[in-house]
Amino acid sequence: MDYIKEIQFNNGLIPAIVQEECTGEVLMLAYMNEESFKKTLETKTTWFWSRSRKKLWNKGETSGHFQYVKKISFDCDGDTILLQVEQVGAACHTGNKSCFYRDIL
Repeated sequence: MDYIKEIQFNNGLIPAIVQEECTGEVLMLAYMNEESFKKTLETKTTWFWSRSRKKLWNKGETSGHFQYVKKISFDCDGDTILLQVEQVGAACHTGNKSCFYRDIL
């Protein structure tokens, strides 16, 4: 896990973009801390840090809408993670498939 040294958890967190593997659709943006990142690697399901609740959460734990991780990449600066997943059900807590359902332009 030498690559973890290249990942920058600024203020303890890193933005994590979640993308559906088969379509390329961006589903959501959440934040990970080092613990949630490691749990994601171990379980192959997404774990995030809730900034509002100040605790870890496993996406789908209560809704059943799990995200099964197929690939994890990080950007050139090491300050953003991209997770490609198989999404079960809706990714957004509103019931929409993606959190990005409100178009501006």
